[in-house]
Amino acid sequence: MIIKNGLVFQEDGSFVKKDLYIENGRLAASETEVSDKTEYDAEGLTVLPGLVDVHSHGAFGHDFCDADPEGLKVILKYEKEHGITSYCPTSMTLAKDRLMDIFATATKVEPDDKLARIIGVNMEGPLIDIAKKGAQAAEYISVPDVSFFRQCNEASGNQIRLVTLAPNVDRAFEFIQAAKDEVVISIGHTTADYDCARKAMELGVNHVTHLYNAMPPFAHRDPGVIGAACDSEDCMVELICDGFHIHPCVVRTTFKMFGDERVVLVSDSMMATGMENGTYELGGQEVTMKDRLATLSNGTIAGSATNLFDCMKKAMEFGIPESTAIFAATRNPAKSIHVYDKVGSLTPGKYADVLLVDDSYNLIKVF
Repeated sequence: MIIKNGLVFQEDGSFVKKDLYIENGRLAASETEVSDKTEYDAEGLTVLPGLVDVHSHGAFGHDFCDADPEGLKVILKYEKEHGITSYCPTSMTLAKDRLMDIFATATKVEPDDKLARIIGVNMEGPLIDIAKKGAQAAEYISVPDVSFFRQCNEASGNQIRLVTLAPNVDRAFEFIQAAKDEVVISIGHTTADYDCARKAMELGVNHVTHLYNAMPPFAHRDPGVIGAACDSEDCMVELICDGFHIHPCVVRTTFKMFGDERVVLVSDSMMATGMENGTYELGGQEVTMKDRLATLSNGTIAGSATNLFDCMKKAMEFGIPESTAIFAATRNPAKSIHVYDKVGSLTPGKYADVLLVDDSYNLIKVF
């Protein structure tokens, strides 16, 4: 297939009017490499890479933690239809035997052009700090144990690419040293101070789970995880840009602090995403969603009800330049979990995950 006349987003952040060539689900370098010469005219449209969401629990009435392959397919179909072509289903803090069943679900969905690609699995719990549990279930929080992580990873078909860890809990540093070459370790759900977080990053942590949420604030004499991440040049940080989790000023400031290459937009979406107002569930806890704000009964924000494409658009509304917001939803998440060789840009050899949008970033077509 040939996508003609579109304004194509480039790896340097520019937009160039050019044709794209697709052969056997991959981007090709020239028309000579394409056997199917079917053309799609993208005149007047912008061509983007498919988005990469590395932190999402569910959507459209289903949750990864349901451990239901058919439900996971519904999630993946919703994501693909909304421009998210690569997806990391994300777990919650639950009983260990249930987590095994949840992770095994990721091995039971066959690739399908109608579904987002499972590009990895995100293990958000249970290795967290009870004081910053957020919407996680306190009774299932456990001490970091690398052997348990390896069992979970094996159950997932060795697809876990992110694991959240509170570095201030017992045995956290031992876990980091043992697992840092096997998985991307992310600091999150923690009361860690600057020194603790900085030491974890020196040991091999290079990611932060939903920056600002479920951690101490950035204070002038106690900069905490946020300050440690800013000082660690290799550390990438997730940002939930749904309009509820983070104030627009803080979104803008975060991009100024971390630059174009270190901010990873995530949805942190839960099953209410794409659904009507009502009562839903996250990690076994009841969640009320009204006008895209999802909360527990005590008012705690419980994930988001916004998909990553809409989070990217919201970042633009908040004043983030188009190219910067696009990078934060494509290149940066792909790099953060080491899959940029496969997805995240419109480069020959990568998967042909292609979005067409109009001038207002309305999604017109997903390839």
